[in-house]
Amino acid sequence: MSQTSSRASQKNTSVSMKRPKKFPVVAVGGTFDLVHKGHRKLLDTAFEIGETVMIGVTSDRFVKKLHKPHKVDNYEIRERELKKLLRRRNWLNRSIIVKLEDPYGPAIEENKIDALVVSHRTVPTAQLINRMRRRKSLRPLNIVPITLVPAQDSRPISTTRIRRGRINKEGRVLFTLT
Repeated sequence: MSQTSSRASQKNTSVSMKRPKKFPVVAVGGTFDLVHKGHRKLLDTAFEIGETVMIGVTSDRFVKKLHKPHKVDNYEIRERELKKLLRRRNWLNRSIIVKLEDPYGPAIEENKIDALVVSHRTVPTAQLINRMRRRKSLRPLNIVPITLVPAQDSRPISTTRIRRGRINKEGRVLFTLT
């Protein structure tokens, strides 16, 4: 474990590197544009540890504020594709989809959420959510980080790389610079 991870764990005991017990409600959030293997890992983990999973999907207005370096399908398309995956995995009846207008969504005020599943890149945002919750006298959420899913070239799978035609949704390399 790196020194940074070790310090984060010492400062915030809610960051867990191992799979915790089943939680009544787990939350995840993202743009969910072109649902790919990385999104599936995030959701697999959330449904593995949560009875119910609240899935925050960024609104079209919020996506514009993120200044993504590529086109993003509109909210209705992203939600429909996400629901297709949830239906195929028999998770739809265990999920609640909410529209996100900011990076925090209901996680900063909803007392029924028990844990957040996040990528290692977004642990700082999850820790900020917990600080915001404490200020509101809400209990902190358990933070369950996952590693990013590497593509065939060992770089993380991302919608940006998929949209640029570099990899497919499974992480297979489609184009290499020579």
